[in-house]
Amino acid sequence: MSLRSSIVAIAVLAAVGLLVYGLASKGGSEIAVGDPAPQTMLDRLEGGGQESLADYRGRWVMVNFWASWCVPCRDEAKTLNELQAERGGPKFTVLGIDSNDLSPDAKSFVKRYGIEYPQLRDGNGDLAHEFGTTGVPESYLFNPQGKLKVPWRGPVDKKILQEQFLPVIPQKGNS
Repeated sequence: MSLRSSIVAIAVLAAVGLLVYGLASKGGSEIAVGDPAPQTMLDRLEGGGQESLADYRGRWVMVNFWASWCVPCRDEAKTLNELQAERGGPKFTVLGIDSNDLSPDAKSFVKRYGIEYPQLRDGNGDLAHEFGTTGVPESYLFNPQGKLKVPWRGPVDKKILQEQFLPVIPQKGNS
């Protein structure tokens, strides 16, 4: 084997090793059912301060990671807006988290799709990394004590809502 072939082989092995390490370490940081919500402070998308998931303790919170460039997020936004209109209040809220996106694009997305639930900005993906997300959209339902109840990777549609989330989300006026 020539020196050049040896260098290429070592470089390929190093790249594969880093990829395997990255995937293994990402899997280890994934949030699991029963885990507490990460408490990273994020800017409100529209400005006016910061919040963390701790600010939503005492109510059910469906955290939805999305981005303006995400095609499935467009349809999902309508579904989540309807959920917020039907169930939102002092006992439940949808909380959108725009991740790995530009603020102007995210603000345009919120306006274009008429999103009415609160929005936070995770511009560089720090909170998404704490969750162990693999992409957007992803949704996570937390109970009033701040513990993960339902994780969902991928878009949420009416069928997923009916099967996975609605059985545990309180209706308006119910405990």
